[in-house]
Amino acid sequence: MATICNMGAEIGATTSVFPYNSRMEAYLKSTGRHDIAAKANSFKHLLTPDSKAPYDQLIEIDLSTLEPHVNGPFTPDLANPISKLGEAAKKNDWPVDIRVGLIGSCTNSSYEDMGRCASIVKEALGHGLKSKIPFNVTPGSEQVRATIERDGIAQTLRDFGGTVLANACGPCIGQWDRQDVKKGEKNTIVTSYNRNFTGRNDANPATHCFVTSPELVTALSIAGRLDFNPLSDELTGKDGKKFKLSDPFADELPAKGFDPGQDTYQHPPADGSSMYIKSLYNNFI
Repeated sequence: MATICNMGAEIGATTSVFPYNSRMEAYLKSTGRHDIAAKANSFKHLLTPDSKAPYDQLIEIDLSTLEPHVNGPFTPDLANPISKLGEAAKKNDWPVDIRVGLIGSCTNSSYEDMGRCASIVKEALGHGLKSKIPFNVTPGSEQVRATIERDGIAQTLRDFGGTVLANACGPCIGQWDRQDVKKGEKNTIVTSYNRNFTGRNDANPATHCFVTSPELVTALSIAGRLDFNPLSDELTGKDGKKFKLSDPFADELPAKGFDPGQDTYQHPPADGSSMYIKSLYNNFI
């Protein structure tokens, strides 16, 4: 739901609304907001579509038949189903070798997202495989970071060869001092971020950035190539035996609840008249 709301702007939406549902209630309770959940429940009849509301267009999508897609490069609305991505890369001369895989940031870094990636990683590790490329993980919040650390998910991603970055926008918004390519060097990266405009991630206009789900980024990072289709293609384990990746699975919410992590908020003093703000250049009263 969050991803759809975030990305609606790319097709002209000025706002996106989902009816209040049981999963929202469960999330509120898991994050210690039982009182808000109770209040929302008392008004949930107002947070649903009107029975006779007219719509300009009604689009029905059967998610059970929707093949995973990869979008890009250079725009989030150039989509290819994963089964056709290799063919499209060859036709358009996109670099097939992936240089970096990146998951997380605000839109696709929920506890479930990280857990589903870890389930793929565990299967790969069980066959003696790690990521073939640098694999960066950006937790979407301190709460997610602390919880995946506590539950061992972060360590699983590190065992895969991943680097857990700061809780921030990170490379999604260009906070990435990338050293492995020179500006102007043609290359491919795959991310689970929400947008992939030219130069957005690393200030390199020649970087071909593709956006997709965290699970697909993880699977593609094992193979290191755009033309790998985890739905049908096999990988070769360290023992030489071939295997296919299983469907990823993870708990939607942590069984132990969320760990809020480190609280860095500082309350303002009751009397601030004697406080000074120090800068790198001058001191101000």
